[in-house]
Amino acid sequence: MGSYVESVVGSGETVEYQASVSIWSMVPLFLLGLVLLPLFGIGLIFWVIAVLRYLTTELAVTNKKIIAKFGFISRNTIELLLPKVESIQVNQGIVGRICNFGSIVVSGAGNPQAPVPGIADPMAFRKRFMEIQEKTTNSAST
Repeated sequence: MGSYVESVVGSGETVEYQASVSIWSMVPLFLLGLVLLPLFGIGLIFWVIAVLRYLTTELAVTNKKIIAKFGFISRNTIELLLPKVESIQVNQGIVGRICNFGSIVVSGAGNPQAPVPGIADPMAFRKRFMEIQEKTTNSAST
C-alpha cells in the first residue's frame, strides 16, 4: 500500500519535506495501555490506537501545497495550496519541548485552523515550510 502523499502528488510537483509523528507523543497511550493491561487486556486497545495513529498520520510539503492525512478506516485530509496558507503555528507543552514534539496548526485563507498533533521536530517543519513557501513565492513573482 502506497502512502497518501504519493497518491496525491500531481505532475510537476515534488515532495520537499515530510514530517512524522513522534513516538514520544504516544507515551500517554502506551502508559494507559500498560496500566489497563491486567484488566481483561483492555490496555491492548490503547496500544493498537497508538500504533495506528503513528503509522497512519502523514504530513508533507510539496513545491505547491501542504498535505496532511490522519486515520486508517476513516480518513481526514488537509490539502492547502502554499499561497493560501496564512500562518503556521507550533504548539508545544513542557514535555513536548523536552522531547521535541508538538502540534502544527495550519491556517489558510477561507479554511478553519487545521491542527496536526504529535509531530516530531515541529520547529524544523515550520522552518522548512517557510523556506519552501518563500522560494515558491519568489519564483512565481519573477
